[in-house]
Amino acid sequence: MRFHRMTEWNISGCFKKGFTVTDNEFIETQIDSEKVFSGRLLHVYRDTIALPNGKISAREYIKHPGAAVIIPYLGDRKILLIRQFRYPVRRVMIELPAGKMDGGENAEETIRRELAEETGYRSDHFIEIGKIHTCVGYSDELLHLFWADRLVPGETRPDPDEKIELLTMTIDAAMAEIYSGNITDAKTLIGLFWAEKIINDKAFAKKLIG
Repeated sequence: MRFHRMTEWNISGCFKKGFTVTDNEFIETQIDSEKVFSGRLLHVYRDTIALPNGKISAREYIKHPGAAVIIPYLGDRKILLIRQFRYPVRRVMIELPAGKMDGGENAEETIRRELAEETGYRSDHFIEIGKIHTCVGYSDELLHLFWADRLVPGETRPDPDEKIELLTMTIDAAMAEIYSGNITDAKTLIGLFWAEKIINDKAFAKKLIG
């Protein structure tokens, strides 16, 4: 069995040594595409593709409109989270506020709206700090990750089919919930690890969010 050597990274995330295989050697080429399901949120496709070795195969995947998630920072090491029931996993989840991008919205417009609707809070200080491909094996969903502080409370406006409880946790308590297995939502895990770095590393925070 042949293994390719791993790429080495420096502390800033830049390459120290190049990949041994170019991107083009991995590319799969679409031959045909068929929409097999169309719903209110998701659209499922089955594509016929050519593999890099020339063989023909198939890929099934979901097209998603995109979404945004936010780390709402209340100050004093405290993060605002929400609790809500998620039907696909049949359980109540602890999450960061998030929502899909409605038609014509950009990511910041989406997260401003979702923050106000789900939590009642508003802010004029939003910083996009990263992007998350949530499930690349079967979806093109891209989540835009935001940080917000200088929050001003207000009235919540949840959707008619949503029931949401607000939670305030210190970053230390939230991380303890991760390590105890009580927070398992992927976007929330990623967001809280970012939050821990921002809150605990002042030099990093100043460079990232000012």
